[in-house]
Amino acid sequence: MKIAICPGSFDPITVGHLDIINRASALFDKVIVLVVINVDKKCAFTPEERAEMIAKVTADIPNVEVDIYGGLLIDYFKEHNASVIVKGLRAMTDFEYEFQMALINRQLYDKADTLFLTTSVENMYLSSSAVKQIARFNGDISHFVPDVLLDTIIDRLHKKETEEVL
Repeated sequence: MKIAICPGSFDPITVGHLDIINRASALFDKVIVLVVINVDKKCAFTPEERAEMIAKVTADIPNVEVDIYGGLLIDYFKEHNASVIVKGLRAMTDFEYEFQMALINRQLYDKADTLFLTTSVENMYLSSSAVKQIARFNGDISHFVPDVLLDTIIDRLHKKETEEVL
């Protein structure tokens, strides 16, 4: 069985993330979307909330599972007998960082291959950070996040901005 790990912070998940997950699910027997806990990032949603959102929008994709992990990605990769790490790329800046991480993972475990999927043209500019910024200023994020999560994301981010002002 070919198992792909699709790691990220997904804070929040965007239509760009969902596109990469869908495409990976067509290539592999099983895709584990892994919410990676990064202590250096200040997230708007808890890991559990992010995993719930991902599970909600991938519920109709039978070979996709969602998990949370706070250790080294390569340890999770080995523990789950994965075949590949799948990463989406938007621009050259993504490539530089992700290429470096792929080389590090390969050095840590020589069976760890990384597959880069380029984003669809309509999502090249899209990032979770941009979504959060737009939502905090009450902008329209409806084209950037899955419809079923729109209210949840707006409620959290608008509320968070209001609380920070007070």
